[in-house]
Amino acid sequence: MFFRFALSLALCLPLPALAQQASVPKQKQLLLVSFDGAGDNALWQRSRDFAQKANARFTYFLSCSLVIARPDAAAYKGPHHKAGRSNIGFAQTAGEARTRLGHVWQAHLEGHEIASHTCGHFDGADWSAPDWPAEMESSRSILSGAWAANGAAADEPEGWQAFVQEGIRGFRAPYLSVPKSLFAAEEAEGFRYDACTVTKGPLRPEDRDGVVRFGLPLIPEGPEQRPIIAMDYNLFIRHSAGVENPSRSAEFEERAYAAFRTAFDKQYAGDRIPLQVGLHFVLMNGGAYWRSMERLVTEVCRKPDVACVTYSEAMREIEAP
Repeated sequence: MFFRFALSLALCLPLPALAQQASVPKQKQLLLVSFDGAGDNALWQRSRDFAQKANARFTYFLSCSLVIARPDAAAYKGPHHKAGRSNIGFAQTAGEARTRLGHVWQAHLEGHEIASHTCGHFDGADWSAPDWPAEMESSRSILSGAWAANGAAADEPEGWQAFVQEGIRGFRAPYLSVPKSLFAAEEAEGFRYDACTVTKGPLRPEDRDGVVRFGLPLIPEGPEQRPIIAMDYNLFIRHSAGVENPSRSAEFEERAYAAFRTAFDKQYAGDRIPLQVGLHFVLMNGGAYWRSMERLVTEVCRKPDVACVTYSEAMREIEAP
């Protein structure tokens, strides 16, 4: 009886409609993993090696003070701060900065994306309209001259200048501070997308005033499934009040992994809205959050209908018919 009903229903549908249903595949599920700061050289190597094995490409939001050697710190002056100040410090030596520059360039060649996280990692919530462009221009200027400033002008890769001026097209503000003055500055400085805002859940990015805005999602987490920004620092604050507690690292890893995986599975089985996960170059709570991210990426990024991509790649995927 069921077979005859299904057959008669199919015969009632117009043939073009049936063909269309059969020929339109479901959009790929996109997973966007990003890192803020992008400092620790050991974690640069770890993330690059892991990405190659897992078929993933990452977005690194780079803070440019990390390619300035400490003795040269006065070369940078952030808005409303004295020269030589930075909330995340500087490279301890020129050698450390050169190694970091090498990672930045190799990651770029490997298909990862380098985006901007300003320079001194200051909170710009109260910055005026001129402050943001000043910080953005300082970042490009420092990156442009970074090889020479660290005693390696002869080692500067061919194409570095074009990469700095034209290849850095994404922006994430420290502390996710998003005053109105920021968005106008992003457009004026040629950024194509912003990744600072927070949304109640995964939402498709939208083009506003010439800049595509990606919102980091709130996802359910923990025994009570309370919403939290899908970022390691926020998990760190919730799990241990921002105090390192490596004795519970495995527990925190499981909680973070469960939150990431549940959020991914919901989109994968549903509307396939891109899912974003953010981390820092810090192994908080004994590396719990890096391990949870690596578990998720290992499990899903080789699926034929999943793509673990950069923000710019996600924009192209979304725009494609």
